Amino acid sequence: MAMRTLRDLFEHQLKDIYYAEKELVKALPKMVKSASSQKLQDGLEEHLDQTRGQVERLEQVFASIDKSPETEKCEAIEGLIDEGASLLDEKADPEVKDAAIIAAAQKVEHYEIATYGTLCVWAKQLGLEQAADLLGESLDQEKQADMNLTHLAEHEINLAAETV
Repeated sequence: MAMRTLRDLFEHQLKDIYYAEKELVKALPKMVKSASSQKLQDGLEEHLDQTRGQVERLEQVFASIDKSPETEKCEAIEGLIDEGASLLDEKADPEVKDAAIIAAAQKVEHYEIATYGTLCVWAKQLGLEQAADLLGESLDQEKQADMNLTHLAEHEINLAAETV
């Protein structure tokens, strides 16, 4: 598909984040399994549930613009997931591995925040208010997930990793 208009670009990026969220639904359980901290496991499980909801919300966005949900391979998320997976394969003390999991998860969150933020702005500019509202819900969830990971890292995980 040629991207000649902002609407074309919007739809392309929508397919990209749809792919990314679907891939994260597959990747997050591996992170949960690799985490040793119960709080980290619980936080990742909660975000997995939110990610499933974000997939459904993206399907609503597609419906709101009269398009069928489609994916477009997202090279960025592929790279972030591969990087995270390689960290999970490293030999490390459990506390250090938990710190690595948070770092990998936050890289993903920052990518998602950037993408959802951009899509929200474009949807508003294109007059796609329902899409903007739905995308804004996911943006808010991603920002909250990032803050939760930061809090857990600063108040527990990084401290435990430092004292190993």
